[in-house]
Amino acid sequence: MTDSIMSKAATMEIPINSNGDTGTLAEDDSLEQAANLQWSLDEKVGSSRGTRDLQQVMVSGPNLNETSIVSGGYGGTAEGIIPTSSIKGSNMHHSSSSSSMTAEETTRGVAVEKIETVKKWGLNTYKCTKQMISERFGRGSRTVDLELEAQIEVLRDTKRKYENVLRLARALTNHFYNMVQTQHALGDTFADLSQKSPELRDEFGYNAETQKLLCKNGETLLGAVNFFVSSINTLVNKTMEDTLMTIKMYENARLEFDAYRSDLEELSLGPRDAVAMARIDAAQQQYQVHKDKYERLRSDVTIKLKFLEENKVKVMHKQLLLFHNAISAYFAGNQQQLEQTLKQFNIKLRPPGADKPSWLEEQ
Repeated sequence: MTDSIMSKAATMEIPINSNGDTGTLAEDDSLEQAANLQWSLDEKVGSSRGTRDLQQVMVSGPNLNETSIVSGGYGGTAEGIIPTSSIKGSNMHHSSSSSSMTAEETTRGVAVEKIETVKKWGLNTYKCTKQMISERFGRGSRTVDLELEAQIEVLRDTKRKYENVLRLARALTNHFYNMVQTQHALGDTFADLSQKSPELRDEFGYNAETQKLLCKNGETLLGAVNFFVSSINTLVNKTMEDTLMTIKMYENARLEFDAYRSDLEELSLGPRDAVAMARIDAAQQQYQVHKDKYERLRSDVTIKLKFLEENKVKVMHKQLLLFHNAISAYFAGNQQQLEQTLKQFNIKLRPPGADKPSWLEEQ
């Protein structure tokens, strides 16, 4: 349609006036109409095409990867076009750099904290070593609780003596176990000889029965002695040792307390300028912290020593009575009293071969 209108406009006749000259056509109506028609058609075609492009954009959505930002006016050169992909990449780079900076700051914070911990430990060790050397050479003073120190010394002496009792009781158990095993073997030998020696059948038979009875009573006594050894071992190596560990913590706290007390006393004798006063305040705070720790542990030691003494008396009263009754009944040959002693203290004997696992457990 557009081509036909243009051809019509091109072949339109130009009127000539009467003298043969062309007239001055300022505004030809036909040409003006053709031009206006052409302009209106182009406008309609362009608007319909723009509408289709807008619908396509609305359906498919904008492609941000292909979107460009134009710098400058319309029709500018390509130098002013900035792809959005480069902006996206820069944002990703910025976020990754921020995360790496955060990780570095965290690592640096952990390292600084460790350095501060080592610094405090080193300073505390130096002060305690200095105080220890001063006390050893008699140039420094130490805090002493005479009553508590005496109780601690009694506990250490008691522990040494109980360890000796435990060692001797274990030796008695081992020797007595070997004797019982020997009696068991001797009784089997006598029983075998009584079957093979008709002329001495009765004599061998009496001795075999006696050894078997002694072996049975010996195993009963071994049960009582093993229970005695186990109870003494618990008292010495667990109950007393736990109290001695608390005492060790108390002694370390006492040394730290005296070290910071001496440090505060030295600073108090020095100048009183602003820097010195700040150091005195810090030393006062450390002194108070270690004083509270020292007093708390001293109280803990006092309470544990009291409970330990009560527990020791109760345990040893029961175990010494058991040991006496079992030994007396065994060497008196009173099997009934020996068994009654084990029942009195709720001791159950293991059957022979109970220590050996079954063939199912060995699989």
